[in-house]
Amino acid sequence: MLQIHSFVFNPLQENTYVLADETKECVIIDPGCYDAEERYELADLIETNGLTVKMLLNTHCHVDHVLGNAFVKETYRTKLYIHPTETAVLQSVKVYAPHYGIFQYAEAEPDAFFQEGENLVFGNQQLQVLFVPGHSPGHVAFYHAAQKVLIGGDVLFRNSIGRTDLPGGNFDTLIHSIHEKLFTLADDVTVYPGHGPETTIGYEKRTNPFVGVSSPRP
Repeated sequence: MLQIHSFVFNPLQENTYVLADETKECVIIDPGCYDAEERYELADLIETNGLTVKMLLNTHCHVDHVLGNAFVKETYRTKLYIHPTETAVLQSVKVYAPHYGIFQYAEAEPDAFFQEGENLVFGNQQLQVLFVPGHSPGHVAFYHAAQKVLIGGDVLFRNSIGRTDLPGGNFDTLIHSIHEKLFTLADDVTVYPGHGPETTIGYEKRTNPFVGVSSPRP
């Protein structure tokens, strides 16, 4: 059974996820841990639960989602996987990070790439890669069909959506991604976003003012 552990890291309040199961294998998604205390929090979870890190995954490569990439790679000797279209986004972080007040960013290069529709396997679990650009050009989400869980990054939030004014962002593309890739999932799929609380596909269909497709229930 999939177990979901989450942290809120760095000044931008980014959600980092560790997915594990009964085999003790896990994946780390979007490690935003920046300072020593945050790195300790993540490492303590791994050690306390006796987990083995099989993969490091980025939904996308904006600064707040990649601050812990180097730490995870070096500590757990694991590979970093991103969508190939995000390569330039990742490489640009070292240039603009100081503008966010981040002066100790440790760069980490990707080791491998995933593509739309690919299944990523760890333990007894499978995550399907969904290509959902718009917030960034190579943004993906990870769908766990067996438990109806979506790790969505910065595409769809509770009653909001990802911003599209950053380089490579596009509003129309984002809306298309949400309607064609996310809103085609079942209403009871739980969405774990890159910021803020979890939500469900059905709730966002009914209430999200940016992309809602039906009237709110009375």
